[in-house]
Amino acid sequence: MTFHTLGLSDPILQALEEKGYATPTEIQRKAIPAILEGRDVLATAQTGTGKTAAFVLPILQALGGERERRPKRFRALILVPTRELAIQVQDNIQLYGKHLAVTSMSMVGGVDLEPQKQQLIEGVDIVVATPGRLLDLAYQRALYFDELEILVLDEADRMLDMGFIDDLDKIIARLPAERQSMLFSATLSSQVKSLARSVVNNPVDVSVASNQKTAPKISQWLIAVDKHNKSALLSHLIKERNWKQALIFIRTQHGAAKLVSQLEKRDIKAEAIHGGKSQASRSKILADFKSGELNILVATGVAARGIDIDELERVVNYDMPDEADEYIHRIGRTGRAGLSGEAVSLVSKDDFKRLCAVERRLGKIIDRVIIEEFPVVKDLPPSNLNFVPKSGKTSKHPKKENQTAKAEQPAAKTPWGGIRK
Repeated sequence: MTFHTLGLSDPILQALEEKGYATPTEIQRKAIPAILEGRDVLATAQTGTGKTAAFVLPILQALGGERERRPKRFRALILVPTRELAIQVQDNIQLYGKHLAVTSMSMVGGVDLEPQKQQLIEGVDIVVATPGRLLDLAYQRALYFDELEILVLDEADRMLDMGFIDDLDKIIARLPAERQSMLFSATLSSQVKSLARSVVNNPVDVSVASNQKTAPKISQWLIAVDKHNKSALLSHLIKERNWKQALIFIRTQHGAAKLVSQLEKRDIKAEAIHGGKSQASRSKILADFKSGELNILVATGVAARGIDIDELERVVNYDMPDEADEYIHRIGRTGRAGLSGEAVSLVSKDDFKRLCAVERRLGKIIDRVIIEEFPVVKDLPPSNLNFVPKSGKTSKHPKKENQTAKAEQPAAKTPWGGIRK
């Protein structure tokens, strides 16, 4: 199947061809025809599956005709959890709609309100917004929803995780009842399903297996490390393995700033991106990282949500995430579109429970690698996944037998020079 068979218009096909896109992804094949038919859609899809184009392309088709724009009105609203993701979606709209007379804008916090108000006065077709800023402008009567035709909630699970449920309820209550709605989420928790009931009506269910295309090409491995040695180990890996590019996930803003300082003391240029920085600063750092001017980027999980780089070499979990699904989101930043990638985790003993949750989510044990220069005092226990001995019976004491099995297996050298446990 090609994009030509999906029923998209020539101007959109031309833009896709100029970008070198010929074959739609699974989520695009399933969602685009339903959206073009005017159906509501409830979609489950991970980062890296092409979901943004899955809703942007049919929206552009629906709004591509000539129409007089009224001040403070818009026809399509795309709600996203973060500023970075809003800017990314807006960039995609401009890319795919370059041959159409469709106007769009991103509406995010952290920047001056006045330019956004002015754009609304001039009238736009598509608004990509974070919930808080959208409500701010609605309360100021800078925008109205009476001409809204299409609603998209992108990364709905993340919006709920970030506490946007009250804002979403207030926004949905203001929207016209007659509209086409789409909800995209990486997971369908009970909270997401509850939200979906208020958003979509008799939707087409679209589900794409988690990172089905990219996961097999992501090399995942971890290193057990004492917590106080993490920054030194990271510096060692960057220098000794000659890492040209890495997106490093860390838990807190303070930790991100501290790590950047520690790396710089070891002559490694890095920048941090988190919610405490201004939008202008975050945009500049992201642009530098995407262009290759900056090679090492340290990010908190929320701030990294909108980072979209086609050929990201690796992600590093400096801190393991609190939720196993977040690990899937993180590693989905690399190995995109069928390319290979690498996911490295630095795991201290206090992160062991989080590691166990991730391995249960993956359904497999992540390879453990020993870096001889960094011996571990507080080593990790064996994985708590069920251990099946040669008898074929599940052990009642998996930890003990796993340790025995581990001792019987000789250490193997890895391609990067460490020792695989």
